[in-house]
Amino acid sequence: MAEKQYVTVDGIPVEINGEKNLLELIAKVGIKLPTFCYHSDLSIYGACRMCMVENERGGLDAACSTPPRGGMVIKTNTERLRRYRKNILELILANHCGNCTTCENNSKCKLQDLAMRFNITGVRFPNNALDKAATPEGHSSVSITRDMGKCILCGDCVRMCNEIQNVGAIDFAFRGSKMVISTAFGKPLSESPCVGCGQCAAVCPTGAIIVKNDIDKVWNAIDNPKLKTTVQIAPAVRVALGRELGLKEGENSMGKIVAALRRIGFDEIYDTSLSADLTVIEETEEFISRVEKGENLPLITSCCPGWIQYAENKHPEFLPNISTCRSPMQMFASILKEQGKRSSRKMFHVAVMPCTAKKYEAGRDEFKMDGEPNVDAVITTQELIGMIKESGIMFDELEPEAVDMPFGTISGAGVIFGVTGGVTEAVLRRVASNKSRSGLLTLANCGQRGMEGIKEFTLPYGDLNLHIAVVSGLANAEAVLKRVAAGEEFHFIEIMACPGGCVSGGGQPYAKEAQKADRSKGLYESDRLLSIRRSEENPDIPKLYEDILKGKVHELLHVHYAK
Repeated sequence: MAEKQYVTVDGIPVEINGEKNLLELIAKVGIKLPTFCYHSDLSIYGACRMCMVENERGGLDAACSTPPRGGMVIKTNTERLRRYRKNILELILANHCGNCTTCENNSKCKLQDLAMRFNITGVRFPNNALDKAATPEGHSSVSITRDMGKCILCGDCVRMCNEIQNVGAIDFAFRGSKMVISTAFGKPLSESPCVGCGQCAAVCPTGAIIVKNDIDKVWNAIDNPKLKTTVQIAPAVRVALGRELGLKEGENSMGKIVAALRRIGFDEIYDTSLSADLTVIEETEEFISRVEKGENLPLITSCCPGWIQYAENKHPEFLPNISTCRSPMQMFASILKEQGKRSSRKMFHVAVMPCTAKKYEAGRDEFKMDGEPNVDAVITTQELIGMIKESGIMFDELEPEAVDMPFGTISGAGVIFGVTGGVTEAVLRRVASNKSRSGLLTLANCGQRGMEGIKEFTLPYGDLNLHIAVVSGLANAEAVLKRVAAGEEFHFIEIMACPGGCVSGGGQPYAKEAQKADRSKGLYESDRLLSIRRSEENPDIPKLYEDILKGKVHELLHVHYAK
């Protein structure tokens, strides 16, 4: 048996037990070192130097990049280290614009938090942020906004875009004091390979990259008496906004969201889970048809607009494999706009989404009716939180309310669309021949659940063993696509651009791994509490096929993507 090894931290012996770096080991004694550039999911960069500790020889080590070794003696809180960290903060603040009160990241900014933690009351150096002020190019994307005057060059966005998402839309450019985060050749973000996933904004500590704000557009529509404002709410939203508004992480707050939206002024409020049920019906038919014919396999899901852009940009050869089903957002919007033709008031339809890429999807020509977009505005969970706060609504005290009819019934299969593996499980519930509750429990343990980036399993279907993959994070998608291209047989692949699925979308409040797991748990709990758990058992679905969708199923529910 190996002898235990210890590191002495501020006089306290701490056992080494598989920690990758001193940062993790020091946290075991209740000390949170300051960091800017450290993220457990990303590679070690070690640029900010805020997490330095003093070793027994009087030297300084970066805790994020130093592995623990037995016998080490370190100090985390000396006069030298405090002075060192304050100097770094002052230098960063000297290169950061100071309009904190009007910054959309105000009160959520790591730089702001650390400046307060270390009692920075003044900066001795001249401010150079004006040299990097926001430019029109920073507003070119419909999904995110960039302001280089707030960038502290921590590199979090670059590593996220390159390592986790494999997109490579941004990187470091120039050297020394001229260094910036830039697209290739300084082109606008809209002309780069960016897929709008918003994961760069999720990890940005200062607000240099934020979600594009469309709140004013929505307020103007609500205040316009000539418009009927309708809104749909995506499944993942209900378990993500509560933390910011007085509830616990992962708590299902759908009823309170509906109540808040009514107070804000929306005329009709719906749950996107209904159209997720429609997606299951259409996608299952498509999947079974392809399996029986042996054509265009694997079937790859089409719900995620970030993945669709990635495929169009990097893998057009896989476009025939992608399901022709529209995303649930677009299915619902098509139905509402078709129904709206019967109304005397013009409809303005809003979608509340966990995803920044949905803003891009809403503007695509494929999803316009008579030249008008089916979704007039997309706001993210973060933007909805802002609207609730601006309205003065005491969210945690609201009594839950129900969504509007005639589209008020949902199934658990639609709700779990918000987490990685949820689409796969919803489809398999319909494919499975066993319709008992025990059958659902079997499916719940076949391999599609969990927050891993790649999950694989096989299920019997007739004479076949279906090879299924559930993938989240575009770098993971790239790895699986390479295997498909090399000849490995898959039948069904679910791909979500954001790691963990929509619960950790770029438009959600930022979540660490434990918080993502709480959100996932919240969706599965919501599923269990619903009496209808299969999409085909939703009584609203046949009514839609008999009425609004009659003779228009392909027109309203399907789409074909091209390079």
